[in-house]
Amino acid sequence: MRFKARPLQFLVMILAALTAAPVFAQNKTLQIVGFGDSLMAGYQLAPAESYTAQLEAALKAKGLNVAINNAGVSGDTSSGGLGRIDWSVPDGTDGVILELGANDALRGIAPEQTEKNLDAMITRLKARNIAIYLVGIMAPPNMGSDYAQKFNPIYERLAKKHALPLYPFFLDGVTTVAGMQLEDGMHPNAKGVAAMVEKSLPSVEAFLGDIGSQQK
Repeated sequence: MRFKARPLQFLVMILAALTAAPVFAQNKTLQIVGFGDSLMAGYQLAPAESYTAQLEAALKAKGLNVAINNAGVSGDTSSGGLGRIDWSVPDGTDGVILELGANDALRGIAPEQTEKNLDAMITRLKARNIAIYLVGIMAPPNMGSDYAQKFNPIYERLAKKHALPLYPFFLDGVTTVAGMQLEDGMHPNAKGVAAMVEKSLPSVEAFLGDIGSQQK
């Protein structure tokens, strides 16, 4: 009996080791960077009220092991983002939530230039094996329909080109809802950011799930 028990013990140990490996991989903290402008930075909000902070809290509440660094810069354009993306996204980053273009549209920058800049940022991140969750922006109505027709399709086109997950409009549920903006009528308040997090959470979870599965 003692001889027969030993192989069984070894078998149990081997099975335990095999099943423990994926669990260890899942427990790795995913390092995410929120890269964008004032909408990402949390303009006029407390640090804990920004999109990255509220998103991290929501994900952790669901049991996900994630750390989201806020690399949003108020007033940043796609050109500014391209100029700083290499040093704003540190080595060891698993994924980037990329949100830029709102200030381009406000300034009437040629949509072709915005697309070129975003394309270059995506290409650089992919070259570093960093996953990308692309966030879309829509041109403000005062820019006119001609500008909107050129600007708005940028994000879907880039998502298809680079096979990226796309959240079509970052301010969905905020721009047309009373009580969701600051006094400037442009930026979300803390309540508005909470709505943005709630709406984007399912697709962000799927994005993190893809990263986790690729790391196993």
